Amino acid sequence: MATTKDKKTASARKGKKSAKDKFDKETYMYWYRSMQLIRKFEAKCGQVYGRQKIKGFLHLYIGQEACASGAVSALQKGDKYITAYRDHGHPLALGTDPKAVMAELYGKATGVSKGKGGSMHLFDKANGFMGGHGIVGAQVPLGAGIAFAEKYNKTGKVCMCYMGDGAVRQGAFHEALNMAMTWKLPVIFVIENNGYAMGTSVQRTSNVTELYQLGESYDIPSEPVDAMKVEEVHLSVEKAAERARAGEGPTLLEFRTYRFKGHSMSDPAKYRTKEEENEYKNQDPIEQVRESILKGKFATEDDLANIDKEIKKTVEEAVKFADESPYPDPSEAFKDVYAQEDYPYIMD
Repeated sequence: MATTKDKKTASARKGKKSAKDKFDKETYMYWYRSMQLIRKFEAKCGQVYGRQKIKGFLHLYIGQEACASGAVSALQKGDKYITAYRDHGHPLALGTDPKAVMAELYGKATGVSKGKGGSMHLFDKANGFMGGHGIVGAQVPLGAGIAFAEKYNKTGKVCMCYMGDGAVRQGAFHEALNMAMTWKLPVIFVIENNGYAMGTSVQRTSNVTELYQLGESYDIPSEPVDAMKVEEVHLSVEKAAERARAGEGPTLLEFRTYRFKGHSMSDPAKYRTKEEENEYKNQDPIEQVRESILKGKFATEDDLANIDKEIKKTVEEAVKFADESPYPDPSEAFKDVYAQEDYPYIMD
């Protein structure tokens, strides 16, 4: 049975041409490979975390893959991305080497952040990924700032700024939206609304449960998006990017998605019913793409099975690489802290 949230999202899409009519084989195959890589990578992370190979917190992206892959396919090389601490999927969708991501989760020197960031602080400047950030909502003004730099430098690029539904309770969110619209910054604010800020539902934390409406308070064009459908993600981001590049300012998108795991590995998610979980698993974004590929005859079942095997091998190689990589030298603790490389630390 569709939830109220689903019905309103469907209503927002009413009258649109079918998204599936717009995309070609290349796009669908990218989506399938990208989302399957994220899914299998995250599943493996959960396994090795259980073996204590990954320490600290671990927030998996399983179920939300379309939020990253659909945006990457809609934007350009050189555009910037920033998010919170559920951040493994974004660099993988952007093309970051899975070995470097896994090594970072292991805290190894070969990691994408040299083993200093771990699960919640992945960065990849070369691919435009400006980091995962551990403080709730802190990345929102940073995203606006990145967009300000792009506008100031006249690059024609935009910034995708992701946040969870819990981050919209932070004052920094409202301040950033206000300034972004005032200065017409090329930023796309994305609320990844998976229904729960940690373990508390949106309905219990806010009088405004249609979160996209928060952007309307600042006259920012805002809309809900069925983010279980990667096509809808792509189309909404594409439209927002066109607006941003035209100098018309920010857009706020509420990606209505769902995580198939708890908030983190320490969360058994007992606050959700099995019926609710199954309802969303029946909308699995990867299975929907698989169905579209087969229906469009872009690939066969055997072709997809071979892709799955390739991805599984890639993930296993990433784990092997992380296992065999060295930990950072203790001296690394004093590097990459300040721009001045010879900053006078007191070492004794």
